[in-house]
Order: sequence, then C-alpha cells, then structure tokens
Amino acid sequence: MGLGAPLFYQEPLNLVKGEGVWLYDDEGRRYLDLYNNVPCVGHANPAVVEAMASQAATLNVHSRYLNETVVDYVERLLGLHHDGLNAAVVTCTGSEANEVAIMMARAATGKVGIIGTDATYHGNTAQVAKLTRLPVDGDRSGVRSIATPQTYRPIEPGLSDDELCDRHINQLEAQIAAFNDEGVGFAGLMLCSILANEGLPTAPGRFFQRASEVVRAAGGLIIADEVQAGFARSGSWWGYEVNDFEPDIVSLGKPMGNGLPLAGVIADHELVSGFRATHRYFNTFAASPLQAAVGNAVIEEIETRGLVEQVAEVGAGVRAALGELQPDCPAMGDVRGHGLFLGIDWVHPGTNDPDVEAAGRVVEAMKERGMLMGQAGQHGNVLKLRPPLVFDHDHAALFLAAFAEAVEVVDVG
Repeated sequence: MGLGAPLFYQEPLNLVKGEGVWLYDDEGRRYLDLYNNVPCVGHANPAVVEAMASQAATLNVHSRYLNETVVDYVERLLGLHHDGLNAAVVTCTGSEANEVAIMMARAATGKVGIIGTDATYHGNTAQVAKLTRLPVDGDRSGVRSIATPQTYRPIEPGLSDDELCDRHINQLEAQIAAFNDEGVGFAGLMLCSILANEGLPTAPGRFFQRASEVVRAAGGLIIADEVQAGFARSGSWWGYEVNDFEPDIVSLGKPMGNGLPLAGVIADHELVSGFRATHRYFNTFAASPLQAAVGNAVIEEIETRGLVEQVAEVGAGVRAALGELQPDCPAMGDVRGHGLFLGIDWVHPGTNDPDVEAAGRVVEAMKERGMLMGQAGQHGNVLKLRPPLVFDHDHAALFLAAFAEAVEVVDVG
C-alpha cells in the first residue's frame, strides 16, 4: 500500500469486528468507538445489512435504467431539506460530491472563483484539494480563502463579537473583489456548515447569515458541505439548520450509506438540470438500486429510533460534563461543538496556544483505556469526539469516566 499510508496510534490496531458503538481487535479486546461517523447508525447495523443483502440478491445496475427504489430514495432524501433543495445528483464519495457542487456553481454563474476557509478540507480530487488549508493570501487557480471565522483564537484581539464578524465579512468581500479584478468572476462560497475540519470553532456574530447575504449580492452561490455535519450528527438533520442559514447547494457523503460508498449533491431543480446540460456526468456505481436501498435503511433507522433527538440530548450532556472538568484541567482550553460532534481544544495551560503533542498523549491514554478518539482541527490539537449516532447515555458515562482518568495521568506540559 506504499510507505506512509496513514494509520492511527503508535501501535496500530488490527480491528476485526464492529457492533453498534463497539470495535474489536484481533485479540478480542473491545473498544468504544468515539471517532467513526461513517457507520452512523452503528457498526454492522442489522437493518442496513439486511437491506444491502436483499437488494444485492435482487438487482443492482447503473443509473441508465429506471428504478423505483432509486427515485423513492431521492424523494425521501429531498423531503428532509428546505423547499429550495428539490433535485439531486447521486455520487459515491464526498470528494466527488464537492467536485460536482463546484462544477454546478460555476455552470450556474458562468464564473470561476470559489472561496473556502484557510483551514478547510473538502476532499481529494484535483479541483477540491485546491481548497485544503489554502493561506488567506494564496491563490490556487480559481480558489481563494478567508481566515477561519472563530472566537477562541480571533484574527484580531480585543474586538466584540460583531466587530470580529465584520473583519471576516470584509475579508470575504475582498476576495470576491479580487476574483472580479482578475476577470474570472466569483461563483460561490463553500463551507462546512459546522466548520468541522477547522476544529468546530464558534463563528462570531451572524457570520453564516451575513456571508450568505454578501455572496448572493455578488451573484454567487452558497455551498454547504454536509459530508460530516449531516444526517443528525449535529443534533439536527443538517448543520445548516444549527447555524441558521439556507444554502443553494448541499453536498452529502460519509454517513449516508453507513459504510457503503454513497454521497450526493442537492440543489434547486434548475441548478441540477443546468449542470446536467453542461456536464456529461456519469458514475458507474452512483444512483444504483443498492445505494438507494442502503441509504433508505439509514434514514429509516435515524427516524424510527429517534436518533436526531437522542444525539441532541446525549451530546448536550457530554458537553456539559466536559465543561465541568475544565476548571480542574487548564489544558482543556475550549469545549465546543454540536450534538455528537464535539471538540476539546488542548492547550498549554494558561494560554490558548495549541499543544499538539499533549493532545496526542491523551488520545494514546484513551486507547489504553479502550476508548478510540481522534485528533484534528486547524492546528491538530483538537480532541475530536464523533461516535456513531447510536451512542447513548451509558456509553457517555463510560467515556467520561475514562477521560477523567486519562487527563489525570497525562503530562499536560
């Protein structure tokens, strides 16, 4: 697989089985999964497995044939969004979905320029990868960035929430103007709706609403990347609901198929039809009956098990409990996030300077206690909690007990 293929932990785990929120290694040890959002309704979910097996045993073809299972699924998916999102393009990966979203925005506007944040990640395709961690003063052929909107490490100290928001909006307007000055024009702003890869920072003021107004006034489109934020992860169906804005284009992925490659783009029917008229898009494995059957089973599990409400309730409890630990652990600089996507900003005590190495020691200490969590964010120092949606209060109690013990033994420096 090549030198440098990424693996977690100093001593990588050899996992052989998953069930619900649990993972098992080759020696039979059980680990509570606090990281994997792809199996959103649980590892080896029986309803999803049954839907997958049944459809595979019946029919699976590409999308150039009519199939009611596919149409029914897309209609159900669209029904979960606001009225302006009423058509879809089905893909296989989030990277592909974001590539389609960018092409759609460019086709609709006749412009090229796309803006993201300076700490974002939207995928691995050649075009989408241009957005990854692009400095504010950088320009990667039709792509520019603004500083990550946040209150914990503000781009300018001493400002009020609204003043800080003004600074970010001013940056956005400047980057739009730069595209227009270059003659390529401005097509759209692409943001994860909860700023997940940026480390889940709290955006100042009414950033999302004001940014949407500026973008539309400039003739551009708002693209909400819901690949990580969507499907109840935030305690709402969609992250854009949490931050109270209405996107023109939404990209979906990761948890959509609970492990089966399934992703997509949702927009207004005119935008989708315009894209299809100008791009010969086709993916052999996309919009298949197998994808539709599995995707439908995922939505059914979320709805029938009340996971949107459960995620909101359990996530709020975990966040509050972590907040109670902060006074006794000054390395926990900030606790933030939404639903069951939480971040703990690990710092050098007495500052808000990121402590990447100590954050890594916490991750290793949690692994020793049978808890698997991640490390992410703009500086790599944010402890990331993103368990399957079926994570409940009992699981939360196990995590909190192990975390309180781990931070006691880790040298916070």
